[in-house]
Amino acid sequence: MKTIRPRITTCRFFLLLIALALMLPQGPAMASSEEQLLVDKARITFESFMTDPNMAYLKEHLTEAKGILIVPSLLKAGFVLGGSGGSGVLLAYDAERNQWSQPAFYTVGSVSFGLQIGGEAAEVVMMLRTQKAVDALLATSAKLGADSSISAGPKGMGASSNVKADIFSFSRSKGAFAGLALDGSVVATRDKWNAAYYGKPASPVDILVKDSVSNPGSEELRRLVAEYTGNP
Repeated sequence: MKTIRPRITTCRFFLLLIALALMLPQGPAMASSEEQLLVDKARITFESFMTDPNMAYLKEHLTEAKGILIVPSLLKAGFVLGGSGGSGVLLAYDAERNQWSQPAFYTVGSVSFGLQIGGEAAEVVMMLRTQKAVDALLATSAKLGADSSISAGPKGMGASSNVKADIFSFSRSKGAFAGLALDGSVVATRDKWNAAYYGKPASPVDILVKDSVSNPGSEELRRLVAEYTGNP
């Protein structure tokens, strides 16, 4: 019997340690893998766009961007007409600090997306060209084309544009350039994802403007965006 009690005591000790660990508050380093996976996919999508000749205009004009919204997978339920949507991350440029913000999580949805070519999913990068476009997305939800104007970005090397839209959208489907009708789509914040990623409630203003939260998991994405925009 004397040999059993120490084992029971040791077992209870480890159970107590596990219980205490579960009671500790979760911080950014313990964020759900779902949010980090989206951040990682956004980095891969952005880097892929930077090496795509069809996205040359985007790459050449990124220095003008006030913000970048990256949606790694925008799914459509039907062809030409049908419900569509996806999740993405938005980074905003702070000229005073000369740095890009932490990512804020958003959804993009519409009932009228239309792919110009066949495909079930598209990758999308939106270049926010004006502060008006960034400010519109600080709200809980914003309608593209109403709160800020949007147009498909020019395609290919040496492309030029006289369009004065607040947002240029660039999209691909199955690796090929695609045209998306994003006008009228709704961009909304993912508050639960923001809270999970940063370990506490965080609004778009907290993330994109005040810079009051951070997560080291976004470092590679931010570094890559800074590298291609010339704002290290």
